[in-house]
Amino acid sequence: MKCDPYLNVDPGTMSPIEHGEVFVTVDGGETDLDLGHYERFLNKNLTKGSSLTSGKVYQEIIEKERAGHFEGKTVQVIPHVTNLIKEKIYEVAKGYDLLIVEVGGSVGDIESLAYTESIRQIKFELKNNAAIIHVGYVPYIKVSKELKTKPMQRSISLLRSLGVAPDFLVTRSEIELSDREIEKIGMFANVQTDNIFQSVDASSIYSIPLVLKDQKFDDKVSELLNIGKKDSNHVELKKFNDNLSNLEKEVNIAIVGKYVDNMDSYISIIEALKHASINNKIKLNFKLINARKDYDVDELSKYDGILVPGGFGSSGVEGKLKAIKYARENNVPFLGICYGMQLVALEFANNVLNLDVKHGELEPKAKNKIIDIMSDMKDKVIGGTMRLGNYECSITEGTLAHSIYKELSILERHRHRYEFNNKYEEPLKNGGLIASGKHPETGLVEILENKNNDFFIAVQFHPELSSKITNPNKLFVGFIKASAK
Repeated sequence: MKCDPYLNVDPGTMSPIEHGEVFVTVDGGETDLDLGHYERFLNKNLTKGSSLTSGKVYQEIIEKERAGHFEGKTVQVIPHVTNLIKEKIYEVAKGYDLLIVEVGGSVGDIESLAYTESIRQIKFELKNNAAIIHVGYVPYIKVSKELKTKPMQRSISLLRSLGVAPDFLVTRSEIELSDREIEKIGMFANVQTDNIFQSVDASSIYSIPLVLKDQKFDDKVSELLNIGKKDSNHVELKKFNDNLSNLEKEVNIAIVGKYVDNMDSYISIIEALKHASINNKIKLNFKLINARKDYDVDELSKYDGILVPGGFGSSGVEGKLKAIKYARENNVPFLGICYGMQLVALEFANNVLNLDVKHGELEPKAKNKIIDIMSDMKDKVIGGTMRLGNYECSITEGTLAHSIYKELSILERHRHRYEFNNKYEEPLKNGGLIASGKHPETGLVEILENKNNDFFIAVQFHPELSSKITNPNKLFVGFIKASAK
């Protein structure tokens, strides 16, 4: 579970350039990108309840107050806000042996004080059924070759002044801390040194769980919480890490998107590409190409595969269309996602079939819209009103999509407002762009593929969101394999 102290109800209306991608859960929650990391590492699907923001908390408090729920009492941060935070945490924990809760921000932030107080109360209520783990940064000054433990000491001191005493510490640093430095932190934090663990910069983030296990982090936490721990040699994770050092070939992928100023904007796509590559012993090289700039289309000749991701608005559309056209005309393996699929339909209809059609988001008043807003989405507010979460897709036998998924029905996550206009399905099909996947109940098009190319597929959903470290999404595996050829 992730607690974010910001006042947005969810990250759905936040700019990807400022905050990174919006991760969508199977039940349609728009959440912080950290939930994507949790799902990828745990190989579990979380729910919208796993994401809590101050915006959600205060919205619920104010709605209750307006409805007279508090019966005339003065509504305050303590106890009303803290009680609701605790209630939300306990709610998510129901039915599980263990709940890991991360509180975002830094110790002492004004906006996170209610969460710190809630943590203090939870520890008081649960005693040894709760463990507090504090992660602190230890800066390394390269010029003088010294590690500075003072910032971490100060953060622990501030945390303790707020009534929260950490049971365990995890240091984040560029290089390993010496025993003397660990002892110094332990003394001032009042934490035994064998309860202090190090997370030193690693060549791969995927090795970190094994690094912590080597330090017996799991043993110590299990011991404090008095819970049984199954022994595991983590075969799948070790195999994945072994593949990392035994890569047999390389693949170069161009990601042509509009949010390239912040790599976190496409973090799930990048991770899904890594999962698919590493599991097939292929080294991934990728480049984010800014679709909002007038790049040289010949630059795309350096790449084995082209991916056009989702996005909103008109900026970068021409750059994406240019990449789609190049992939189609040069038979380069291509994967389009969400807005990428919609632009595939637009590009094919206009450049191959000369239909002169428009995209409804770009030209809302146009009559001949190949992509249009769903009727039940018109005139709605922006936040949380899209087609969100898991939806079924029925796949046509004998298609590229069927050869990739090897199933006739799949579930994938969505986040969009606009849909393909089925009126244009037949003309596109006659030209070779077929709808190989549809929602079984509504007939909404989920997958388009170009039969004139070896590997050219575009999907309305977000396959990157379901990819896991040891269980990569099949669509990305197919794309990487095709590109590696």
